[in-house]
Amino acid sequence: MKILFLHGFGATPGGTKPTFLQANGFEVCNPLLPNDGFDACVRIAQAEFDRQQPEVVVGSSRGGAVAINIDSGETPLVLLCPAWKRWGRATTVKPNTLILHAEADEAVPFAHSVELVRQSGLSDSALIRTGSEHRLIDPDSLNRLLGAIDKLAGSRERNV
Repeated sequence: MKILFLHGFGATPGGTKPTFLQANGFEVCNPLLPNDGFDACVRIAQAEFDRQQPEVVVGSSRGGAVAINIDSGETPLVLLCPAWKRWGRATTVKPNTLILHAEADEAVPFAHSVELVRQSGLSDSALIRTGSEHRLIDPDSLNRLLGAIDKLAGSRERNV
């Protein structure tokens, strides 16, 4: 299964989460998103989405804001502590979206994800509480990321 992974502000491709997804059999497209120019990030992500046609889009922090600002059609979204109030114009997400967020997130308030779920008309189960900090790289959060992908896209074949 192919995943488009959109990293956060200040991060680079090949971080812990995309590497974890690759180690678990996913093909991961992980473009470099510049720190300057949110619109440029959206253009890069949209071009990569159109070229790669992934089965799932995962966006982390600012990458979550990028994910909800591209035209991804029916492709499911998994958002990790999405910084949607800081970047972009989108204020809702589509039905096939799950959000993972740490209640003690020091960078993006957990309440922002609660608000996004409510504004989007999603059930409370669309918001998964996990981790103890913003990066969500603890084993439980990484495993919940796998579970969210499997739930939204089905247990499609991985390259293991």
